[in-house]
Amino acid sequence: MERPENQTLLVTSSPSPYHRFVWDKQNKKLDIPAGWDCLKPGDAAVTKTLKSLGPTWTATRKKGRKIFSDGVWASAEKIAEAKRIVAEKRADPGYAKKREADLKRRETKQAEYEISFNEAVLKWLDFHPRYQSEAETMAKRICEHAVPVGSGTVARTERIPIEERAAAAVIAWMRHQTTAYDSMRIPLVKGRRREVRRELAAQSKKILAGYRRGTDVDRDLCPLARALRCHSTT
Repeated sequence: MERPENQTLLVTSSPSPYHRFVWDKQNKKLDIPAGWDCLKPGDAAVTKTLKSLGPTWTATRKKGRKIFSDGVWASAEKIAEAKRIVAEKRADPGYAKKREADLKRRETKQAEYEISFNEAVLKWLDFHPRYQSEAETMAKRICEHAVPVGSGTVARTERIPIEERAAAAVIAWMRHQTTAYDSMRIPLVKGRRREVRRELAAQSKKILAGYRRGTDVDRDLCPLARALRCHSTT
């Protein structure tokens, strides 16, 4: 079988990257070349180095809308070489200093983003002053869930403005915290889940409107009040 040269061929494993075959995106079965092994995911530096050394097949699997890596297939010799190159770099005294500086820079950037996103959520909530405490609690809970690196939430995307990220994060949080969405049995009909989400978003926006106007809220019946109360006692 002809191997792909100097490129990464995106493939989908079935059902595991440790079988000696994979399925490509056209559902074509590809046998793993002799002498190839699978580098397990987990060390981005080794993976990046390996891909720069020659032909590789990135094995992935789709779960829902998300795509997960099952590892990278490549020559066993190239995998060993990639590990050696990375190990030598990490043994260099200058590497540790650079790594520490990079970590501090990322931590600073993350802390700044947490503040900015919290402010964006508060601004979008725009609660009446009588519900300022609820707004601050809500913003804090949303940020704790959505902002961490690797959370995979809309708050981590840079494709839309932070104001839109904040709005989407609020609606997503309310969908899980103030509705029965997580326990719903939604028919496997194309577009139905999206439709349900729109309906629940409309309900959430109606609840938020009351807090923005400052109208009286029955704290025993209001799902948002109950959710915030539940959070405060955990």
